[in-house]
Amino acid sequence: MPIPHLEAQPQVALLCIDDDPDVLECEKAFLETFGYTVTTASSGRKGLELAGLHSFDVVIVDYCMPEMNGGEFVIAMKQLRPRTPIILLSGMVDALGQALKAVDAFVAKDRLATQLLPAIALFRAEPRFTVSAR
Repeated sequence: MPIPHLEAQPQVALLCIDDDPDVLECEKAFLETFGYTVTTASSGRKGLELAGLHSFDVVIVDYCMPEMNGGEFVIAMKQLRPRTPIILLSGMVDALGQALKAVDAFVAKDRLATQLLPAIALFRAEPRFTVSAR
């Protein structure tokens, strides 16, 4: 029986930003099990440095971080790479305000297991334009 031709799946590069190293490590391990290439940053500033050096298909950022919160990061990232989709994570939905208007999708931290992968897949299935997964 002939072996079917398998095309290599393009690698999807994700940038995950969170100030909690344990959360960041779990997020990276989880996403890598689904074949994503994951780069991590422990702060918004480090994330911006990496985004200036490399192109990412999707950026996933926590809202509550010291120095530069997720909302501030989103504004700076949209100036640096306006077409890169950003998924904002938070456990504090009520406090997000304007940040929700600037991101492409929001995932509550208590729903990461069920909503993060579909949000990433949504951006990978659509042509490069702003998509709302809220």
